[in-house]
Amino acid sequence: MDVLCVFALILGLAGIAGSIIPGIPGPPLSWAGLLLVYFSGQRGVADPMTLRFLLIWLAITIIVTIFDYFVPAWFTKVTGGHKAASVGAIVGLFIGMFSPFGIILGSLAGAFLGEFLFEDRGVWDSFKASMGAFLGFMSGTGAKLITTGIMFYDIIKYVF
Repeated sequence: MDVLCVFALILGLAGIAGSIIPGIPGPPLSWAGLLLVYFSGQRGVADPMTLRFLLIWLAITIIVTIFDYFVPAWFTKVTGGHKAASVGAIVGLFIGMFSPFGIILGSLAGAFLGEFLFEDRGVWDSFKASMGAFLGFMSGTGAKLITTGIMFYDIIKYVF
């Protein structure tokens, strides 16, 4: 295994982590891992990676990345939420990473508190908005996790 393959594996793992941790571009990191595998020459592989395969994954990476930026805002808007719910979901996610409540409950509670405290809305409206922000966040995260997981599988398949 050469140095490019080792870095490809590291980028694949970083892509999976980046799918969960905000601020780290998960799918682009995983795609960069695929790119390194492509340039490594894939010695010993019966069916080497093609440029077409790589470009298809680039298109999927771009679509999932754009999806992740727009869908949470759309879910929040559909359920009557404001920007405070989206920001609260992200803040709750960070706090949840370091608390016993976890990122899911932290994200949900942060969206609720952001809407309830900063937009001065009632409990029911804040709950609906927090559910929208939470569902949007989870759908974006799920799409990124699925995409990066499959790319990591492909990295492993072509490296070993």
